[in-house]
Amino acid sequence: MPKGFPIFGMDCDKVLDNPDELIDLFLNCTADGICIVDMENRFIRVNHMYTKIFGYTEEDVIGRSFNEFPNPDFVNDIVYQVKNGKAFTNTITQRQHKDGRIIDIAVSYSPFRNISGEIIAVIAIYRDITKVVNMEKELVQTRELYKLITENSTDLIKVYSKDKKIIYASPSHEKTLGYTQEEVIGKTVDAFLVPGERDKLNKMLKRLHDTGEPQLVQIKLRTKDGNVLYSETNVSPIYNEQNEIESYVTVGRNITDRIENDAALRNLDRLSIIGQLAAGVAHEIRNPLTSLKGFSKLLKSTTVNEKQVDYLNIITDELDRIDKIVNEFMSLAKPQAIQYEQANLVAILDSTVNVLRPQANLENVQVHIKYKQNENVHLLCSPNQLKQVFVNILKNAIEAMPAGGKVMINISKLENERVLIMFKDEGSGIDGELLQYLGTPFYTTKDKGIGLGLTVSNKIIQEHKGTMKIESQQGKGTTVKIELNYLKEEE
Repeated sequence: MPKGFPIFGMDCDKVLDNPDELIDLFLNCTADGICIVDMENRFIRVNHMYTKIFGYTEEDVIGRSFNEFPNPDFVNDIVYQVKNGKAFTNTITQRQHKDGRIIDIAVSYSPFRNISGEIIAVIAIYRDITKVVNMEKELVQTRELYKLITENSTDLIKVYSKDKKIIYASPSHEKTLGYTQEEVIGKTVDAFLVPGERDKLNKMLKRLHDTGEPQLVQIKLRTKDGNVLYSETNVSPIYNEQNEIESYVTVGRNITDRIENDAALRNLDRLSIIGQLAAGVAHEIRNPLTSLKGFSKLLKSTTVNEKQVDYLNIITDELDRIDKIVNEFMSLAKPQAIQYEQANLVAILDSTVNVLRPQANLENVQVHIKYKQNENVHLLCSPNQLKQVFVNILKNAIEAMPAGGKVMINISKLENERVLIMFKDEGSGIDGELLQYLGTPFYTTKDKGIGLGLTVSNKIIQEHKGTMKIESQQGKGTTVKIELNYLKEEE
C-alpha cells in the first residue's frame, strides 16, 4: 500500500506512530474473542468479545497466566509450538465458562511478531460455536431418529416426485409387498397399483394440489407374488423454496386384515338376520302351502272346467307368492360382492319390506312407505348392502313394538342432491344413557341380538358417503335418519 494512503481518516504514519491505538481498534471491531499472551504465558490483552464468550472481565485475566484457568491439556503444547513459529487454524475444542458450563469453541493460534520479525507473544482468536454444534447434534439425532423410525416401522413410507417417481422407500416394503428397496426406488407409484386404482390416485393428488392439505386414500397395491394388499395411505405435500409442491411423502398402512374382518362382521350380521327371519318366512310360506294343498284336492274332485280354471288361478297366485318370498329371502342370504350400480331407492325399500312382511304380520305391525308419486330417486350404491341396512332398522322397529303398531318410512329429497330416508316407529324408545352405546360392536339391548347390526349398518352408510343418526325418547319411539347422495336426473 503506498505510504500516506488514508486509513480510517488518518495517515498510515500517524497510525503506525500509535500501534496500541491500531490494536485497540482492531480488537474492538472484530466479532471474535481475542487474547494476547506474552512469552511468559501471561495475558496482556483481551477484547470485549473474549470477556463475553468466557464470562471473565479484563481485571480477571490481565497479568495472570493462562494456566491458572481451565484449559485442555494440549493447549500448552500448542502454545509452545506457536512460540516457535507455527500457526494453528480453526481448532475445534471445548472450554469452560466462568459459570462452569461447557462451551464449544473454534480457536486459531498465531505467533505475534514485532517489526523485526521476532515473536513477542501468542495471539488466540476464539469463536463461540456452541449453537452451531448443538444444531448439528440435533440434526444428527433427528436424522438418526428418522432413520430408526423408517427402518423399523411396519408402515410403508415413501417419498416420490410430482411425476410419481419414487425417491425413497422404507425397508418395510420388502416385508409387506415383497419388493426390495432397490426394486422400488426409481419406479413410478403406478407400477405397484392394482389395475383400476390409478384414477383414484390421480384424483387424490388433484385434491391435494387444490387444497394444499394432506389426503387420506384407501388404495389397492399389488404384491410381488401377485396378491392384493389394501393400504390406507396418508399423502402429504413437500414444498420447495418457491412454496410450490415439489414432491410427496406418504405413509401407508396395511389394512387388509381390517377389510377382511369388516367383511366377516357383515356376513355374521347378515346370517344373524337370516336366522331370526327364518321363522317368520316359514310361517308366511305355510299359509299359501295350506291353500295349495286344499285347492289341489278340490281340483281332483271336480270336473267342472270353470271351477278348475278358478282353482288353478288361485294355485298359480299362491305359487307366485311363495316364489316372491323365497327370492327376497335368498337375495338377502346370498354372498354380497361389493359392486356399486345404479338402483331405485323405492324398489330397494319395497324389496326390504317384502322380506320383513312375514315377521311384521306375526307382530301385528304395519309398514308404510311415503314418498312423492312419480318421483324417481336413483342411487349409485350396492343394493344388497343397503337392503341389509334397511332390514336391520326395520327389524329393530318391529321388535320394539311387541303389541303391534306402525312403522313409517318417509323419503324426501334435500338440497345438494341428497335424499333423507326416515324410519319412525311407535315403540317404547331407548333410554338416553343407553343410546350413546348403540353402534358399539357386540353391544345389544336384545336377548337374542349379537350387537353388530347398527355397527355394520353405519359402516355401510359411511362407505356410501352418507350419514346415519338415531333419535329416541322413552315412551315416544325411535327415529332413524339416513342421508345419501342421489343421482341427478338427466334433462
